[in-house]
Parts: sequence; C-alpha cells; structure tokens
Amino acid sequence: MAEKRKYKKRFCKYCESKVDFMDYKEVGALRFSLSERYKIMPRRLTGNCKRHQDMISVVIKRARAAALVPYTVTRKQVITQPFENLR
Repeated sequence: MAEKRKYKKRFCKYCESKVDFMDYKEVGALRFSLSERYKIMPRRLTGNCKRHQDMISVVIKRARAAALVPYTVTRKQVITQPFENLR
C-alpha cells in the first residue's frame, strides 16, 4: 500500500496566473526560482509544472549569460541580502 504524503501538494503558480512567456530581463520575478546561492530550485520545492520549470531554467540561463544574475556564490562570499540587487 502506498504511503501518504507528508507534505502539502504544491501547485504551479505560473499555471494559475496563465503565464505563456517569461522574459529574462525581469530578474525580480526569477528570484522565487533561485536559492540564496543563486542556484535553480528544483520542481519538488517550487511546485512548478514541467513546462514552466523548463521555461524558467532557460530564462535563468539567459539572464546569467547576459550577466543579470550571477552563476553561483561561493561560501567565502557572504551576502546578507542576496536578492537586494535583483529588482
């Protein structure tokens, strides 16, 4: 018999708001999909569907290539407010 979930089912917030296109220049909207060390958060934590998670990963990679979002932050670089400069 299958075990019950121990966590609440998460829903894709992009499906609820009917988002069809994401722009890499809107870095403020990307911070919900990035960790405090600027890594892409997985689907199981954000609750995004596969379509929107793929879209987010492409957008974040484009923003990194355009130097709008850093690639990663090392442990030696301590940032108190990581998303302060992303507005």
